[in-house]
Amino acid sequence: MKKLSFLLILLAFACKESSKENSPENLENNKPEYFESVEAEVILEDDSLSVRAIEIIGKNLAFAGNNGTYGLYDSANNTWKTNIQKFDTLVPEYRAIASTSNDFFMLSVGSPALLYKTGNSGKMELVYKETHDKAFYDAMTFWNDNEGIAMGDPTDGCISIIITRDGGKSWSKVDCENLPEAAEGEAAFAASNSNIAIQGNNTWILTGGTKSRILFSPDKGASWQLFETPLLQGEPTTGGYSLDFYDDKNGIIIGGDYTNAEGNRGNKAVTADGGKTWELIAEGKDPGYKSSIRFVPDSNGKQILATGFSGIHYSKDSGKSWKKLSEQGFYTLRFVNDTLAYAAGKGRIAKLIFR
Repeated sequence: MKKLSFLLILLAFACKESSKENSPENLENNKPEYFESVEAEVILEDDSLSVRAIEIIGKNLAFAGNNGTYGLYDSANNTWKTNIQKFDTLVPEYRAIASTSNDFFMLSVGSPALLYKTGNSGKMELVYKETHDKAFYDAMTFWNDNEGIAMGDPTDGCISIIITRDGGKSWSKVDCENLPEAAEGEAAFAASNSNIAIQGNNTWILTGGTKSRILFSPDKGASWQLFETPLLQGEPTTGGYSLDFYDDKNGIIIGGDYTNAEGNRGNKAVTADGGKTWELIAEGKDPGYKSSIRFVPDSNGKQILATGFSGIHYSKDSGKSWKKLSEQGFYTLRFVNDTLAYAAGKGRIAKLIFR
């Protein structure tokens, strides 16, 4: 039997084990109608770390960040397994990760772009490398165990998109002839690994900068359309930073300008027609800039969480109004279920329990 990497071993474990504290029965019994507060339990603290990409795997959590560091949290035993993945003498920063039933993937920012997957040798395997001096990838996800997608800033006149159809063993870059042309200064932000949203075969990609738009594919990346957004745009730091879709019609985008975190106009919008049109919400009302937004599971698209370095905000009415639940700032957030999430940011990763 081939030796498996520590991540593959724990991935299998994650599907079989769960802690009694977070069992479905207990969470259902304690489920509030609406959130009034959040308890943040720090599970990893390291001042040298900056984490913008996390992935829920079973009841457990995988991450990758700066300093070449990646790892997996075993929630049943409250333990971590971490490692460092270098490329020769280069120490990459990873801001995009994803997983399938079989593998874990992480993708670095900057040039060279380095995409690794777990391998049977017990080590991470390099499956894609791009050396263009403008290479900068922002987000990654999978439609299914065989097909996945990652996106990044333009290198040759269009948003960079790479796709795998063989479970991540190989990746191919989509030619600009098959993609909408990028506007001057249009790019994306590697803020929370949430520039891509998928529902079934539908895929949405959010851009930002001088133009903040939606690239939409109805067929898992075979063809693409372009939709406008009403978000604040025009400067390198403005536009959309994060998006999420509750179903194939209802979605939300958030962002703003991280250099003006209090700015709360033109930074959040919703769609009810699959991203074709967007409507600004809570104009002139908090929250301001946020880097990550997620629908609360099983909330009919009404309840939403947004986080950034300025704290955690919550809406129970599809984004019309918001309440600040915590001053603690995080870059990114992912739900395990409708009362439990994980969040990561500068120097820490935390378990969030909503009450």
